[in-house]
Amino acid sequence: MNFNLTQMPERVARPRTKGITMIMDKGLSIEESKNFMSVAYPHVDIVKLGFGTSYVTPNLREKLDVYRSYDIPVYFGGTLFEAFLIRNQFEDYINVCKEYGISYMEVSDGSITIPHTEKCGYIEKLTKHGTVLSEVGSKDAAHIIPPYKWIELMRAELDAGSTYVIAEAREAGNVGIYRGSGEVREGLVQEILTQIPEEKILWEAPQKAQQLYFIELIGCNVNLGNIAPAEIISLEAMRVGLRGDTFSLFLDKELV
Repeated sequence: MNFNLTQMPERVARPRTKGITMIMDKGLSIEESKNFMSVAYPHVDIVKLGFGTSYVTPNLREKLDVYRSYDIPVYFGGTLFEAFLIRNQFEDYINVCKEYGISYMEVSDGSITIPHTEKCGYIEKLTKHGTVLSEVGSKDAAHIIPPYKWIELMRAELDAGSTYVIAEAREAGNVGIYRGSGEVREGLVQEILTQIPEEKILWEAPQKAQQLYFIELIGCNVNLGNIAPAEIISLEAMRVGLRGDTFSLFLDKELV
């Protein structure tokens, strides 16, 4: 850090296994990726090339090389996995990941229906090829999953080999663990945390109020995802109490 401040929360240093920040890249250019990394790399743990953007991104290998030069793992969005799967091209998906040197893979079923035992089977198979993140929750706002089911699905996917389970929110943060307004379904979140270790959950939280909720609930080392590149520095400041929303969160009240 640039200054010496007392009463600062202890952020886990890279390479992190908790307190991770996953960035969603929805189409940065090569130069934008370079500029972004030059400023943000200490605070970025994983980059997701959102939904199916990797299929239509020009100079994809060059972009991947930018992130790799900073030792940042990149993975293709879960929607791409589903696009391969629904076309009966699962082995092709594995081959594409190998061809592009992708060692992180997302298994999701937000756009298609996959029997859960079958989904866990895909997780088990992909763990032989790299690190698996699996997403729980539907992109359909009308499909409400009860808390006990979230817990059941998350536990089974962790048992199948997922390193993290992702709590679905979409890029807008208005489904899954959130209501259509973006408000957190607090009862759901807190019930999940009674059964699933917080360090194994990656909460998709694209909105500032959602990020604040999880920092206040779990602390500065909560796992957060679907963060816009332009918000990474602001988020890191909020994580350590250097934004108005969290200014007093980590201060010793007896000393101030």
